[in-house]
Amino acid sequence: MSKIRVLIVDDSALVRKLLTKILNQDPGIEVVDSASDPFVAREKIKKLNPDVLTLDVEMPKMDGITFLSNLMRLRPMPVVMVSTLTEKGADVTFQALELGAVDFVSKPKSDLSNRIEEYSEEIISKVKMAASANVQAVSNPRRKPAEIITINVEKKLSADAILKKSKKRIFKTTDKIIAIGASTGGTEAIKEVLLGMPPNAPGIVIAQHIPEAFSGPFAKRMNSLCAMTVYEASDGQQIIPGHVYIAPGSHHLMVERDGARFICRLSDGPPVNRHKPSVDVLFRSVAQNAGPNAVGA
Repeated sequence: MSKIRVLIVDDSALVRKLLTKILNQDPGIEVVDSASDPFVAREKIKKLNPDVLTLDVEMPKMDGITFLSNLMRLRPMPVVMVSTLTEKGADVTFQALELGAVDFVSKPKSDLSNRIEEYSEEIISKVKMAASANVQAVSNPRRKPAEIITINVEKKLSADAILKKSKKRIFKTTDKIIAIGASTGGTEAIKEVLLGMPPNAPGIVIAQHIPEAFSGPFAKRMNSLCAMTVYEASDGQQIIPGHVYIAPGSHHLMVERDGARFICRLSDGPPVNRHKPSVDVLFRSVAQNAGPNAVGA
């Protein structure tokens, strides 16, 4: 099997060197070259024909968004954005995903040594996933949605560290809720789902594997686009029709019963399967506390 050929585009020599070292550690990936700005990248794309591009959001001469827009119009290819974990970085990253980028990773920091293994696993898996993506030109912006995880009500021991069996009295309720879990690249898939929802749809709870700095801006962006009201979930918040509750990037989101009501419950427990928030934790809590009143997607 041939290796995935990657071109790294970043104005920082340190970042280019670090990403090259990380990606080349995987036997299925080969970094064919790197570029310090979009103009150099454009020539190397023509010459090397890489399978995947990692692209810095903020660069001199031409910003990453402008370059990505031109790239997707003229020569669409799988792109993984490399973004700073700031609110500004989040807004630009979501623009990039709308333009056709497959996914994003945070920009590596100089003090990465304490989590280098975790970061390496993340970027390697996202590059591999991007290599198999069906990328289309922006003239046809409706891409195949990213994976949406379907609900699984069977017991998952990995989520037991977070969930506790409820001892509260349970009252019958006719309230319905929808639970959504999204994996890699899922922000665009979630957007497509929410855009199709009427303003009186059942309350929706969402766990998306997303950095802490991105969940708030993502909720605000969805609120500006959708007919439903979208929040970054807070602890104890009642789940009501016409509203969407997105897990904060720093906490697990669970659904609990409070009499005949459903409420959001946040937990600062450990990551589950390396994720926090965890889709498993949300779905287990929904299955446990909402049961037949819930729909999962």
